[in-house]
Amino acid sequence: QVRLIEAGGGLVQAGGSLRLSCAAAGRAFNTMAWFRQAPGKEREFVAVVSFTTVYADSVKGRFTISRDNTKKTMYLQMNSLEPEDTAVYYCAATADFTVQTFRGAYDYWGQGTQVTVSS
Repeated sequence: QVRLIEAGGGLVQAGGSLRLSCAAAGRAFNTMAWFRQAPGKEREFVAVVSFTTVYADSVKGRFTISRDNTKKTMYLQMNSLEPEDTAVYYCAATADFTVQTFRGAYDYWGQGTQVTVSS
């Protein structure tokens, strides 16, 4: 019954912006995070919001993670996009208060949304 639904992915030119959202259906979460996976690579941490926020070095200063007061909807504002940002972006969530950056810390996952950045 618990579902995470991502939206906002698409095709954008380098230097452009996209805003991703993740809506949690069925419950609220104390911690929500974004991961991404490029073709042929492992899924990697992007950002997390809990009692604080943490960003991967590769996106720091360009991406901003946030969520509403219900703790059911999370956003990722992506600016100054680069071709290296091309990946499927996944929403993840857990009831725990955590800023962990590994996949095993998260109990629920969305289906992913494709972000493609052209040169």
